[in-house]
Amino acid sequence: MEIIQTIQPALPYVQIVLSILLIAAILLQQRGSSLGGAFGGDNFSSAFHKRRGSELFLFQFSIGAAILFVLATFLNMLV
Repeated sequence: MEIIQTIQPALPYVQIVLSILLIAAILLQQRGSSLGGAFGGDNFSSAFHKRRGSELFLFQFSIGAAILFVLATFLNMLV
């Protein structure tokens, strides 16, 4: 319990940093599908897309940041 008491003052700041990183990672990801697909247009290029390089890194980073944000939130609720 002493570890939780020492982390408690920093948790709001950790959540703020994680939320900013998560928002940035989501906004930097490219959109693969166009708006024409929503209205019935042919969009065969977006049927299959493999993430590579920086796109894969941003995708995995956003998942990791989301998991850390949820854990920090639950930890903040316990304290």
